[in-house]
Amino acid sequence: MPDLLCFGEPLYELSSVERNGETLFLPGFGGDTSNCAIAAARQGASAGYLSAVGGDSFGKALIELWTREGVDIGAVRTVPDAPTGLYFITYENGEHRFTFRRKGSAASLITAADLDPAVIQSARILHVSGISQAISDSACDAVFAAIGMARAAGVRVSYDPNLRLSLWPVDRARAVIHAAMAQADIALPGLDDARHLIGIDDPSAVVDFYLNLGPKIVALTMGKSGTLVATPEARELIPAFPVSQVDATGAGDTFDGAFLARLLAGDAVIEAARYANVAAALSTLGWGAVAPMPREADVRAAMQAGRPV
Repeated sequence: MPDLLCFGEPLYELSSVERNGETLFLPGFGGDTSNCAIAAARQGASAGYLSAVGGDSFGKALIELWTREGVDIGAVRTVPDAPTGLYFITYENGEHRFTFRRKGSAASLITAADLDPAVIQSARILHVSGISQAISDSACDAVFAAIGMARAAGVRVSYDPNLRLSLWPVDRARAVIHAAMAQADIALPGLDDARHLIGIDDPSAVVDFYLNLGPKIVALTMGKSGTLVATPEARELIPAFPVSQVDATGAGDTFDGAFLARLLAGDAVIEAARYANVAAALSTLGWGAVAPMPREADVRAAMQAGRPV
């Protein structure tokens, strides 16, 4: 059974590129919690995924991806009559435009009754996100049920708000995310999301808010401004690792996976965040969410050199 169990919706990616005057769509993979599991596995962690895919070629491709990456798929179901979620990436004035086709996806049909308590309770950390809860009411309830199962067994809960206002109104998102976060041990918010959810700009005040809500570890990611890491006893601002960024898709998910991997390996909170900061920075050196995710050797080399190697 995996030490880190990530629960959510995987997505098949189609990213547009211009070649010889034609627009082509190249295949890839996404889904925040799936990205997290892969990032953790690339750091050497024991990682698994809890989800569902459709009985289509996209679901099959995701199964093959996780298998290649060493992510345990014992808790992934195939739903023959449901589709696997898709998203398209196009570009306008140099910026990403995301278009999703995920309504009725296999993952969105998950209910609390589909969960195996033994799988959840055998993990050391359960990781979920706001997206895990935003895709449907049944998925939202299933995440709360999974959190309850984890807490009953002493399994730590990690939560990334990962706010997507295209999926739900901010008032509902705020209520659900804060209710879930209050039951989490590890909070992984981003500053932009915090501005929408709690209306606070000051990073230190954001960290205080989440510590007061319940989690004992908070890692507030702030892009080029670095990461503010805090526990009830201490806090430290970790500067961003200097890179020439190409594409930030999946950088936050890479941070989550690397951070949780290092916590599982026994690192202190600050050291785990320092490592994860470098991993996230390196993940921006290529296109897409999964392909440029670094492995542990890459991160260690960059940390020693003070730059990408």
